[in-house]
Amino acid sequence: MQSTVSSTTRRPTDPDVDLHVAGQRRELAQQPWTVLAAISAGGMLGALTRYGLATAWPHTPGGFPWATFVTNVSGCLLIGVLMVAITEVWTVHRLVRPFLGVGVLGGYTTFSTAIVDVQQLVAAGAARTALVYLFGTLAAAVAAVAAGVGVTRLATRHHRADRGQPTRRQRPHRQPARREPTRRRPSARERS
Repeated sequence: MQSTVSSTTRRPTDPDVDLHVAGQRRELAQQPWTVLAAISAGGMLGALTRYGLATAWPHTPGGFPWATFVTNVSGCLLIGVLMVAITEVWTVHRLVRPFLGVGVLGGYTTFSTAIVDVQQLVAAGAARTALVYLFGTLAAAVAAVAAGVGVTRLATRHHRADRGQPTRRQRPHRQPARREPTRRRPSARERS
């Protein structure tokens, strides 16, 4: 039987707990329920926000699904901002990242819906729109994460420098390794 290791106690935890056995029920008390609760609450808020945006901005069959596109791209931008903010700028409570990152933004972004939108576009006879949407979403999402990280680092460079964290300009350049001059072997004529 395979077991996992609990991150809080570093003891093996049986992945299939039988709730009818008192000894096994005690294992559940050691699980990170606060983290799971934070993720669940954040996921609910993110999903409700996404639903509201999709309801307010519907698209016709064969039309470009702008609501899903904007949701995924803006969510990726916010993920870039959040990760810099909580790892390089602020010292935050241990539940902020699971709540905002995994919960809110994980529930808000919806790449599975993007794939369903692609299938529906193809079924509606809009294959070109489906391809543009598919590759446009991927490119824009990656660019949005990079933009979120870059803009947040630029905006917080003074704050990070005050905390002693290196900014790009403060990072030392790597000097090329100095090579010792090679000694030339004497020729046979020189050795004699």
